[in-house]
Amino acid sequence: MPALATLTNHEIRLASHPVGLPTRANWQSTLEAVAEPVEGGVLLKTLALSLDPAMRGWMNEGKSYIPPVAIGEVMRAGGVGKVIASRNPQFAVGDYVSAGFGVQEYLTLAQADFKRSGLVKIDLNMGTLTQWLNVLGMPGMTGYFGLMDVGQPKAGETVVVSGAAGAVGQTVGQMAKIKGCRAVGIAGGQAKCDWVVNELGFDACIDYKAGPSAVKDGLKQHCPAGVDVYFDNVGGEILDTVLTRINRGARIIICGAISQYNNTTAVQGPKNYLSLLVNRARMEGIVVFDYADRYHLAVAEMAGYLKDGRMKSKEDVVKGLDAFPEALNKLFSGENFGKLVLQVAED
Repeated sequence: MPALATLTNHEIRLASHPVGLPTRANWQSTLEAVAEPVEGGVLLKTLALSLDPAMRGWMNEGKSYIPPVAIGEVMRAGGVGKVIASRNPQFAVGDYVSAGFGVQEYLTLAQADFKRSGLVKIDLNMGTLTQWLNVLGMPGMTGYFGLMDVGQPKAGETVVVSGAAGAVGQTVGQMAKIKGCRAVGIAGGQAKCDWVVNELGFDACIDYKAGPSAVKDGLKQHCPAGVDVYFDNVGGEILDTVLTRINRGARIIICGAISQYNNTTAVQGPKNYLSLLVNRARMEGIVVFDYADRYHLAVAEMAGYLKDGRMKSKEDVVKGLDAFPEALNKLFSGENFGKLVLQVAED
């Protein structure tokens, strides 16, 4: 590779807070010299970045579970990459790693920042680079701990998941099946629904785009005994509709509300929340960072499922850092099919 002194880092920074759907005007592209690592530090080359719905919330001002990205900062994003210079005995040149890379080509980390950035080595014998951004990455961890710890599924129960063809949803449905549950997905479009059933092994999938009563009718048809666990990635009307079908003691996992993220007015909360009272049900949020000390356990379990064929991992890869603004917006149009990944560089 070229000498470090000749490397230039291409970065995407937040230029302004978006109102509604982000546009290219909300981003600033900058070029800076790559900083060499200090004693104990490492220099990483970004290979691929995870594009996730949560990124839209990080762009807003205001209190949340994680500080917002400040104006002028490199946009936050998890990713996978390679060590290209190291002054730390724990990391060798050529090691593959996962970390909070940000939307940029290179990342220099001091040892004091390793934990904050989530820097860990990854084993490509357990999964491919893109699988480490999907089933073995943050979306997979979100699906795993949201379902298993918050949802607490029991064999024979009915688990419904919205955004079923997306990164988190595909993990949730497949885990539900592995644990002996009935898995019903909600997704947009017949192609996604067919894939969820035929490739991932869900028992059924409801196409919410099929008509105004599609979700209501689909739940009645495919969940005749009601819903025991609902993993919600979309919020809005779909959440409200599922609440009318929950069973006594149901568990609702609030992971996201992608239907609401670009609203320019108030977020639409659940109107049918009293169903929680009537059914003695529970609604609880999941923030994946709370489970960081147990990621390795979930990775080991799901890597085994990938190896023996009980789980599949589909990624939708967009190439080039310059494509970031349009690629991110694929999440909000439902255009992506599988886990959305931005490939920054060839390995």
